[in-house]
Amino acid sequence: MGLSILFGLFALGLISGMPVAFALGLATVGGFLYEGLPMFIGFQRILSGISVFSLLAIPFFIFAGELMMQGGIAGRLVRLAASAVGKSRGGLGVVNVASSMLFGGISGSAVADTSALGAILMPVMKEKGYDADYAVNVTVTSSVAGVVIPPSHNMILYAVAAGGVSVSQLFMAGVVPGVLMCLCLGVVAWWIAVRRGYPSEEFPGWRALFISFAAAIPGLLTAVIIVGGVLSGVMTVTESGAFGAIWALLVTVFVYRELTWPGFKLAVVAAVRTTALVMILVATASSFAYLLALYRVPDNLATFVTSISSNPIVILLLLNLTLLVLGMIMDMAALILICTPIFLPVVVGLGMDPVQFGVIMMMNLGLGLCTPPVGACLFVGCVVGGIRIDQAVRTIWPFYLAILVALMLVTYVPAISLTLPNLLK
Repeated sequence: MGLSILFGLFALGLISGMPVAFALGLATVGGFLYEGLPMFIGFQRILSGISVFSLLAIPFFIFAGELMMQGGIAGRLVRLAASAVGKSRGGLGVVNVASSMLFGGISGSAVADTSALGAILMPVMKEKGYDADYAVNVTVTSSVAGVVIPPSHNMILYAVAAGGVSVSQLFMAGVVPGVLMCLCLGVVAWWIAVRRGYPSEEFPGWRALFISFAAAIPGLLTAVIIVGGVLSGVMTVTESGAFGAIWALLVTVFVYRELTWPGFKLAVVAAVRTTALVMILVATASSFAYLLALYRVPDNLATFVTSISSNPIVILLLLNLTLLVLGMIMDMAALILICTPIFLPVVVGLGMDPVQFGVIMMMNLGLGLCTPPVGACLFVGCVVGGIRIDQAVRTIWPFYLAILVALMLVTYVPAISLTLPNLLK
């Protein structure tokens, strides 16, 4: 009965349009009252959930990404990608994917990737004769690279929820799967461009490529500072995030000289708003997870899954399907905090490394950002591209398949995600 009340109140909150964090809080309060537990235990769980040093890195990562959007780094990365991969049929589609891989690996946010690169590339693509739905679909799906390729603040949330998982190993584990996913998306973007007869782009020459690379180096160093500081052991993830934000500020103000005072204020406001949303989610999800443990949900789920099949291939397929469906209807950060304590014991029981499962979760929930009804990236992309959601969804399925192919490879071939972390050890 208590579990029914917990999930019933949570579902009621979501159906009524309540923010996910408040729905979690409502369900938690209802569960505590039904069980007769002292409310101060809930407050203790809230405080312990957000009193984690690694979480301090999240506002720095978010702020660094906002500075990059406002200060000209995104535009230079796009020019670098265009100089490197633009010579092909429908080259701007491949450029879009490559730009997402570069920018996503620095900003660490899929929504930031969609809004920043979409505003730059979509008008150019439509001007060159590309259909609006194609421009939106490429931009939206390639933005998933932002949650897979390091640095990613969602991986920090997973590390906190999983307890004891190394952030540096998670960062390294996301590199190859993120690149693999972008390669799959690039192939699909090229294939659709050929079928639709989009124009080919000219290679600007090695000199232009060198100039574009030189201009992008200061921006690329942001990711080197953040990821390199963590991997080298010189800095904690929080310290590297702080240094990365400082470096992004210095580059956009003194090197590129494109960050204006209004742009700086927009970056600060956006970073504060996003950080507040994440921290409220972490706080309420911590108390919610306490009740899940009290009701032995992880143990019961593991028993239920293994009762369906003892075949690891089938079990992992079911877990992927579950995460995909949940990603379509709920916020990514909330799902990481709720689902990790539930599903992690199941996959560990199958012999899967928690680091590999972290990458699998990022890819699943990242795809959820591109799917209705709660796909934040899909909504942003359609607004920037000026088309309706149903227009984009009609033709986006080949890009979904590309991400699913990469997801299946990462799920059933552990070496794809674990080779680099093992070398780090």
